[in-house]
Amino acid sequence: MHRLTLVLLAALLHGGCGTEAGTPSTGPDTVPVDPGPFFDDVQERTFAFFWETTSASNGLTPDRWPDPPFSSIAAVGFALTAYPVGVERGWVSRADAAARTAATLRFFRDAPQHAHATGVTGYRGFFYHFLDMSTGERSGTTELSTIDTALLLGGVLAAQQYFDGSDAPEPEIREMADSIYRRVEWDWAAPRPPLVALAWSPEEGFSVHDWRGYNEAMLLYILALGSPTYPVDPAAWGEWTSTYRWVSYYGQLHVNFGPLFGHQYSHVWIDFRGIRDAYMRQHGIDYFENSRRATLAQQAYAMDNPGGWLGYGEDAWGLTASDGPGSFTTTVGGRSRTFRGYWARGAAATGVNDDGTLVPTAAGGSVPFAPEIAVPALRAMVQRYGPFLYGPYGFRDAFNPTLREPGAPVSDGQIVADVGWFDEDHLGIDQGPILTMIENHRTGLIWELMRESPYIVTGLCRAGFSGGWLEGRC
Repeated sequence: MHRLTLVLLAALLHGGCGTEAGTPSTGPDTVPVDPGPFFDDVQERTFAFFWETTSASNGLTPDRWPDPPFSSIAAVGFALTAYPVGVERGWVSRADAAARTAATLRFFRDAPQHAHATGVTGYRGFFYHFLDMSTGERSGTTELSTIDTALLLGGVLAAQQYFDGSDAPEPEIREMADSIYRRVEWDWAAPRPPLVALAWSPEEGFSVHDWRGYNEAMLLYILALGSPTYPVDPAAWGEWTSTYRWVSYYGQLHVNFGPLFGHQYSHVWIDFRGIRDAYMRQHGIDYFENSRRATLAQQAYAMDNPGGWLGYGEDAWGLTASDGPGSFTTTVGGRSRTFRGYWARGAAATGVNDDGTLVPTAAGGSVPFAPEIAVPALRAMVQRYGPFLYGPYGFRDAFNPTLREPGAPVSDGQIVADVGWFDEDHLGIDQGPILTMIENHRTGLIWELMRESPYIVTGLCRAGFSGGWLEGRC
């Protein structure tokens, strides 16, 4: 899969790759915002994760690898979005990508949907968060997830837009995508209208919590508003924005949300550049700029480093939901430190969750927003930590430079003496933004596809967006 020579790989590790012809640079003393071969390598390795670990028969992508406990439907959404990138980059043929996509959509179209607790994949058009990799049925007592269904649908609709040809199975892909999207009963999932509930289960019914702004659920509401069959009331968007926190953090005035994934996920599929809803018109920016400010604030937080964690700095930053060393307290460097396992790490005026664990997807998924700081961060990770962090499937999920003394009771990953703790797993929902947001930065591929989706356009219009590429389309 990887065609880089040893010479080129050495250049990648030591930051020696220059700008490709025609590639813009941020200035004579900074790295290029598209560092050519480095991005090629990161993207190809990350694509390989989706292509090689996903089941070819049912299209289910593991939640994590190399020890996949179950499939994550959100990871499937990122896989479906990855396949067009793979075709355009020449890593797989269009025919092979179409066949994989068709198998995936066929599975989700035909999988059993009813209210039973077992033997099912979903209900009322929604799907369970985690599915058995082999059978595709609900894993354990996992919830029927509205947000993870939305992330899956992002990939479904991206496939619908990309596979626009007349040769089989492309017409079938478009028909199946339509069927899967149109049957989702968004209005049913709003037991306290107009807002959508987080989840439902046959054992407990609806979650007592609804999706309120600001977080990754912008995509969910755009899809719910754009539905031609079971839409939520347009008032949902105003309710969503009514709970925003517009406040300055490390000199960046923006709608705050701690983990960076909340500033990234919706942007994988929706091009928010130049379009604004009523809230953003009032504050004079768009959501793309909001994510840029959140990214800059996280870098500034890492440079300030109020927690005194090792390894933080100008090119070492990035907090988001990720794996961690485990839940324990131990003494490190003469100081008592508490670490976490999987945790929604983040830093914002709304709160800080930080245990010294840095996450590559925090920088990778922010490349379009702030390439001048995201690119150096990614390159520094490879240069400093090499194969401990960066392998055949790209970046492992997380690392912690503070935890560098062997003997700590870590539950996952490994401690490399005098270097740090490194996760051994790759997570699909963190791999996805790295691949797709780098591609959006380089070519705008997914953004261009989704600008032509009638469902995305309708959802944005009903939410009150206008301007930019949406002008005249509402």
